Amino acid sequence: MQVALLVPENEWRSLLSTVSKLEEAHAAALAAAPAPDDILTVPQAAAALGLTPEAVRRARREGRLKGIRRNEKEWGFYRSVIEQFPRRYHRQGQ
Repeated sequence: MQVALLVPENEWRSLLSTVSKLEEAHAAALAAAPAPDDILTVPQAAAALGLTPEAVRRARREGRLKGIRRNEKEWGFYRSVIEQFPRRYHRQGQ
């Protein structure tokens, strides 16, 4: 046996407009969300920064560059962190 629910037309239209507003807000939130950040390996991060892989490892150990653990041996770096590194730690020539 199915249950039938009678809803007045004005209330039904109100519910439909509310649902459409929620769908629009959801679509806008998805469009505004940032894309997921890439994870670079040590050699890729070194190439992006113009440093040696050992310099990138040293910067991570000293806390100047935030890294993430990929597995027991390897570290990775978010692309956004790598892009911010030169602006934060390298001064412009005068």
